Amino acid sequence: MTLTHRPRSTRLLALLAVLASMLGLALVALPATQAHASTACAAPWSSTVAYTGGQTASYNGDNWSAKWWTQGDVPGNNAQDVWVDQGACTGGSGGGGGGGGSSCSYPAWVAGQYYNVGAIVTYTPNGNLYIATNANPGYDPTISTWYWSPYTCTGGGGGGGGGGGGSNGFVVSEAQFDQIFPNRNSFYTYSGLVSAISAFPGFATTGSTATQQQEAAAFLANVDHETGGLVYIREIDQSGNYCASESYGCPAGSNQYYGRGPLQISWNFNYYAAGNAIGVDLLDNPDLAATDSATSWKTALWYWMTQNGPGTMTAHNAMVNGAGFGQTIWAINGSIECNGGNTAEMQDRVNDYESITGVLGVSPGGNLTC
Repeated sequence: MTLTHRPRSTRLLALLAVLASMLGLALVALPATQAHASTACAAPWSSTVAYTGGQTASYNGDNWSAKWWTQGDVPGNNAQDVWVDQGACTGGSGGGGGGGGSSCSYPAWVAGQYYNVGAIVTYTPNGNLYIATNANPGYDPTISTWYWSPYTCTGGGGGGGGGGGGSNGFVVSEAQFDQIFPNRNSFYTYSGLVSAISAFPGFATTGSTATQQQEAAAFLANVDHETGGLVYIREIDQSGNYCASESYGCPAGSNQYYGRGPLQISWNFNYYAAGNAIGVDLLDNPDLAATDSATSWKTALWYWMTQNGPGTMTAHNAMVNGAGFGQTIWAINGSIECNGGNTAEMQDRVNDYESITGVLGVSPGGNLTC
């Protein structure tokens, strides 16, 4: 009996030792497996959020890290290569650059509605989400693969659609500004425009959101026309004499008051009045309007907000009071382009305005011509 019993006990102990060994291995391996599969998704990428270097956002089931400042660049689909893929993620947001909310509800796609890069929509026929990888006037997400990509919701929610606006309060974001002026001169900076706007707080802040967007679009449309898409800083033909007979004269020289800046202000009296308004001596130093971005933008906004020109109202009042875009043309160059004058130039301004309102996703309204 004793000889038979002792081998059974030995076998039992050996079996227990093996089980304990296996259990120990399992306890060691389990945490490593769990840690490998539990990377949380950062807040969803948003086209309206400005990300700085090192901030993260989730997009299409992966986390992405920004190399430097960026806004409107789709992770994995941008020429600047500003995003680094950090790998797959799961679950809701886990910190990072932007987004918001905990819902995956996005507005339904609408045929013919303008969408900016980064707009996310629900395509009702199949219930799937799509993100605009290139701006488009409402192309079908399932047909135009260049303009739309499938989007995987990672727990964020919100916008989409054609709107936008910058975090600085201006109704035009930097991404939209760059889209409107793809070939602009580097002198005409977005930051210079935003800085100038702070000196004219009524600009693009009066009335409804649509009115604000329309005024911004109208201003930028006239700017586009005057500068060839923000390419020209100074008037091409600088030979004209824009020295009117005024008590303060033309101390910089009688041929130095040619057009400069976003609205190409000219004449000594405009430089004199604009300089007094913004606190810069433009009468003696008119080229400040072509060498300092914020000053240059301020001269344009000064004219926009305060001068009737050959019209009957300022361009600002025309837009906020519903008179229409045509009245802004009157205020800027109506004596030449309106009432059947140079209709081609007038129409070019209208075309620019309709294009920019499309970028901003707002109706252009009525009374477009003069």
